[in-house]
Formats: sequence, structure tokens, C-alpha cells
Amino acid sequence: MKRIIYASVTALLLGMFSLVCAADATGKWVAELPGRGGNAIKTIFTFKAEGSTLTGTVSGRNGDNPIENGKIDGNTITFEVTRSFNGNTFTSKYTGKVGEDNKLSLSWSSPNGQTREATATREH
Repeated sequence: MKRIIYASVTALLLGMFSLVCAADATGKWVAELPGRGGNAIKTIFTFKAEGSTLTGTVSGRNGDNPIENGKIDGNTITFEVTRSFNGNTFTSKYTGKVGEDNKLSLSWSSPNGQTREATATREH
């Protein structure tokens, strides 16, 4: 009986610890993403974190696109964004690390297989 109680208490404490250590990604983040020809594209990431789920939008020169399959694991966030351009649909997969300094280090795969990186700053 004691083992069951200890196991239950341990599981509860670990669950609470994971919530405390989860990234606080909620808010508006702004980044200058590399574009074609070396031109920077201002992109706004608006996130809402609930437990291990991340929702929101990515806004740029082509409008707002919803975040899909958003997840939070510690200070790491992952999500996908599907866009349409000239009748073609493509999905980019993003990974980010939320830092204590209101910075978000992002990397993502583009449709042509290239990996790109940028840093976003949280707006207050």
C-alpha cells in the first residue's frame, strides 16, 4: 500500500515539475527571417501555450497562417505551418528554444529541404 502511495505522490510531483519547467511561449514574438535575395522578412509569431499544447498564428507578407501540431516540451516548442502559393501547398516544420532573456531561437525546414535559423524577440 505504501508503495502505491509513494508512486502516486512521485508521479504527481513529476507532473507538477514538468509544468513549472515548461516554456512560457505565450505572447507575440517578432523576427526578421531570411528571404529570397537576402531580403529580411518581418514575421510575427503569436503563441498561446496551454500545458503541452501550442496554438497561434504566424503572420508575414502573405498574411496570417495558423499553427498546426504545436507542442511544448520543457523550453522547446515545435509546430508546423501550411501555406499556399500559386496553387501549391507546402508545410514548414519549426523548432524553437525559449530563452530566459525573452529570445526565441528558431530553426525550420523550408519546402526545398533547406534548414534556416532566426531569433525572435518577445514584444511586451
